[in-house]
Amino acid sequence: MKRDVRASGHRRRTGAIVAVAALSLVAAGCGKGAKGSASGGEITVGLITKTDTNPFFVKMKEGAQKEAQAKGVKLMTAAGKFDGDNASQVTAMENMVAAGVKGILIVPSDTKAIVPSIEKARAKGIEVIALDTPTDPQSASDALFATNNLNAGILIGKYAKAAFGSKPAKIAMLDLNPGITVGVLRHNGFLQGFGVKEGDPSVVCAQNTQGDQAKGQTAMENCLQKAPDINLVYTINEPAALGAYTALKAAGKEKNVMIVSVDGGCTGVRAVQSGQIAATSQQYPLKMATQGVDAIVDFAKSGKKTSGYTDTGVTLVTNKAQPGVDSKDVQFGLANCWG
Repeated sequence: MKRDVRASGHRRRTGAIVAVAALSLVAAGCGKGAKGSASGGEITVGLITKTDTNPFFVKMKEGAQKEAQAKGVKLMTAAGKFDGDNASQVTAMENMVAAGVKGILIVPSDTKAIVPSIEKARAKGIEVIALDTPTDPQSASDALFATNNLNAGILIGKYAKAAFGSKPAKIAMLDLNPGITVGVLRHNGFLQGFGVKEGDPSVVCAQNTQGDQAKGQTAMENCLQKAPDINLVYTINEPAALGAYTALKAAGKEKNVMIVSVDGGCTGVRAVQSGQIAATSQQYPLKMATQGVDAIVDFAKSGKKTSGYTDTGVTLVTNKAQPGVDSKDVQFGLANCWG
């Protein structure tokens, strides 16, 4: 999937207009907790998420704002207009570099297309940390704070396999977008956990959803037309899962199909509680944001960059535990959910 990543002269001339129209760009946290960077002056941290509407990224932004206030630093935030909107993320990076940020936290929408912009920022001495979604290659950013997305997929795959036992599975896979690392890792993890390989005949349908509920519903409707006997649905996230459930219910099939997912937002955990979703792998956006802000503040003060991968944790949440699969119940999920 190709994205336009060219930062033309026209875009630079109109950057301010684009920022107002396409991005949410705000400042937060100007307290006295931080004494400033090693080179003097106020510390500014940037945060760029995929969208401002997905509850996962809303909570991530809240966490970053809270930590910025606690550290007494300035936070600039921006978001794409939709999942996959690389152009807006490129513009946001340019604006933040021009504003003099010490570091940028980014959830890349297009994990390959954003790399040239990240390289330009790093060449100027700015620390760039990926949150939630690794860049492609992962080494394009200074560091990664994220769920182990492969493990998140493995957990729900193992759960589904344990629940199905020897019963034949007819699987629909409601994915993200082609080539996006977080989607690829979860997809591959589910297959690994379930014990099948890519192309296995048990996978009877695969559709992309952009992690969107309406697109998840459409994808599930398309899969049901193709394979009416689907009995297991893997979804990239809980909005897609709830869209799939809506389609299944409309077709009168919701009681005969298991849905497994990833996210662990409060809406998703409540869907596990009600039985709409059988199990979900819960991740922790507040940890990603908090640790990311802290890392950039430390860099601004000491000049030492964070490197490598920091696993922010993942927990399988279900109300119907399966033998041999580590999990926590809905009460744990609700106590640790977000959104």
